[in-house]
Amino acid sequence: MAIAVLCSTSATAQQRTRLTNQWQFLKQDLGGVWEAVRPVKEGNPESVPLWTNVTLPHCVNARDAVDPDENYYQGPAWYRTQLVVKNPYPRGRTLLHFEGAGQKTEVYVYTTRVATHVGGYDEWAADITEAVNAFMKQDSLVKQFKGKVPVAIRCDNSRDLEMIPSDLSDFNLYGGLYRYLNLVYTPEVSLDKVFAEAVTGKDGKSGSVNVRTRLYNPSSVNGGAEMTLQLLDPNGKELQQIRKKGVIDNAYRFDELKVNRLQLWSPEAPALYTLVTTIRTAGGACEERTKIGFRNVEFVKHGPFLLNGKRLLLRGTHRHEDHAGVAAAMTEEMMRDEMISMKEMGVNFIRLGHYQQSRIILNLCDSLGILVWEEIPWCRGGLGGDVYKDQARRMLTNMIEQHYNHPSVIIWGLGNENDWPGDFPEFDKEKIRQFMKELNDLSHRLDPSRKTAIRRCDFCKDIVDVYSPSIWAGWYRGIYTEYKEVTKAEFDNVDHFLHVEWGGDSHAGRHSENPDKSLQNIKAAGAADERAGDASLYGGAARASKDGDWSETYLCNLVDWHLKEQETMPWLTGTAQWPFKDFSTPVRPDNPIPYMNQKGVVERDLTKKEAYYVFQSYWTNKPMAHIYGHSWPVRWGNEDEEKMIKVYSNCDVAELFVNGRSLGTKKRNSQDFPAAGLRWNVLLKKGQYEVKVVAKKGKETVTDEIRFEYQTEKWTKPARLELKKIKEAGGIVTLQAQLLDDKGVRCLDATDWIRFGLTGDGRLLDDLGTASGSRYVQFYNGRALISIEKGKERVVVNARSGKLPMAFLDL
Repeated sequence: MAIAVLCSTSATAQQRTRLTNQWQFLKQDLGGVWEAVRPVKEGNPESVPLWTNVTLPHCVNARDAVDPDENYYQGPAWYRTQLVVKNPYPRGRTLLHFEGAGQKTEVYVYTTRVATHVGGYDEWAADITEAVNAFMKQDSLVKQFKGKVPVAIRCDNSRDLEMIPSDLSDFNLYGGLYRYLNLVYTPEVSLDKVFAEAVTGKDGKSGSVNVRTRLYNPSSVNGGAEMTLQLLDPNGKELQQIRKKGVIDNAYRFDELKVNRLQLWSPEAPALYTLVTTIRTAGGACEERTKIGFRNVEFVKHGPFLLNGKRLLLRGTHRHEDHAGVAAAMTEEMMRDEMISMKEMGVNFIRLGHYQQSRIILNLCDSLGILVWEEIPWCRGGLGGDVYKDQARRMLTNMIEQHYNHPSVIIWGLGNENDWPGDFPEFDKEKIRQFMKELNDLSHRLDPSRKTAIRRCDFCKDIVDVYSPSIWAGWYRGIYTEYKEVTKAEFDNVDHFLHVEWGGDSHAGRHSENPDKSLQNIKAAGAADERAGDASLYGGAARASKDGDWSETYLCNLVDWHLKEQETMPWLTGTAQWPFKDFSTPVRPDNPIPYMNQKGVVERDLTKKEAYYVFQSYWTNKPMAHIYGHSWPVRWGNEDEEKMIKVYSNCDVAELFVNGRSLGTKKRNSQDFPAAGLRWNVLLKKGQYEVKVVAKKGKETVTDEIRFEYQTEKWTKPARLELKKIKEAGGIVTLQAQLLDDKGVRCLDATDWIRFGLTGDGRLLDDLGTASGSRYVQFYNGRALISIEKGKERVVVNARSGKLPMAFLDL
């Protein structure tokens, strides 16, 4: 559902405006709203507290979510602005439309509280009409504020056990106006919701649209009304128009709009029709444009997933609303770049974890052709009381109503890891089952056309339509070669199976000559479920998550094995790797980047890791080839030792060149692990190497190149820390720290911690949650990078690692 609202009078005007600029922010509470809206003279030294200027969207936790030295802020914060309100409609309504704000919100016009909302992820609106009218009648205030209307908004993400999601969740409960906020003008009677059910005929060649509407008429206006429906094909050509005249009624239903020569929606061809709905009354006209799509979806009982009558293997990933430098406050451009990067990896399915996400994301899924599982944030902790349950019901209702029309959505998720206790003294499985049944019935009542699902709550798996158990072969349990066996066993236990969440952590830039060395004590478990304590880096059974090296090398092998096996599982509906992008979390302070879940195939700033290209080699058709190791500048081993060079490619054949000499051609075979047979064993001597691959798919040719150094000198333990500048551009200096032993040999397998500091005219570009954007981070192959923004005066950077002497660099 991509809905654009345009309400027009005889003089057409833009009636929906994003409020991005001229905001001020305060990261603390106030004594009362008066402190936010009282007039303040510029330069007055008694103006306390001190506000900062920000633009929206804005997240309270843009930086502190990944601060290695303190917990992220959970508490109240304030925003304020002054609006020019000029509603063009006689008796029109003026709304503030929130696309999402976290987690509890209060809205004030001057000192009048006009709205409150609980829940950080669903959309809602504050009608400020009466409050604005009352303010504008007070001449002294109008004069004092120069005709502008003071607006203050309080957001609060304080811990609260009677809210969802739980603070035990493996993600931050962010605060702030972190999605877009809009000023909307409507006539006195306008469209609140348009529900369009696009039905595809059995022949797949014809279809129909059933439409019902809900009006927004807070003043209970009576009189005549005219409703118009117009259906446009994907090229914008009108197919049909229906017009109804009558009296104003809260709900309208329309007869079917028929469509012949149907263009079906699919990941390969996401055809979108446009439904234009207009209501006209004496107060003006209001129009909504809704994107819809026609497709048939079926989960075969004990079988695969069908789209439009044909098997489609769901090739999925996950998304959290999180990004370097801004946390949840991603702009539309950032979201678009992220989703396009997913599509270019070959993704045709996404689970939006673990909450309703921005309308922009759903619109992008519609237009890019990415199927969606979207869920409410009933996540971990158990089950609360009536307030808690009411929020869950409300958020499920809002999610379904607000995203009902999106053709990309195929599943409504009711919960995640609801078998995880901790928030309440009581953990009653039967009460959780009863509430899950209630949510399941509510979902089917609101939308009978879509399936329901949950992940990892075995005692509720019989309630929902589709179930995903916990399967983490090769990471939290067992070894990755067990993947097919344990998946088939779980598949046979339910009618409709979909495997979401698999993969493993990798520290970007860390590579290994022997990624399996530390896993010798890990045995096949015959099961691969994540259990209590498995995410901890200490204690418990031997497992890759604790005992592995967290290298990109290991993750590529794990992913490679999973993807090759999926090609031989004809019964499989599909899977979703967890997650696409590294994201911040309060429950992982000890990870190589503190407070980061590092299971992404891209970093938190969208920098691609090596595993991204493994997926691309299996999931895409556009010719590609990628030599493993673009972020691995120095390999190591003995003189004349045989080393493997891998190429991930979807091409039929590939030829490798090392220092200009061909090492021969290999044919791709997806079942030849690793790298689908595109691997060459090369005898390496000390020195520099240039490696190039030339790959062919049909008549098309693609190439890739890397350079690396091969080190044969052996090292002992780190004895010295070296800090040097490796790049400077546009006032940004990039530094590299390197660990050396007592003879000056690079310690290429070192994973020690390093802390960067700075004194003088400059600032560290840190608190980004990336391997090269953190002031406290683990080394990757004995090195670590950091950038600084340098001023005009002197600046000195320092680095320390354990008990080694500090290193300084005077810039």
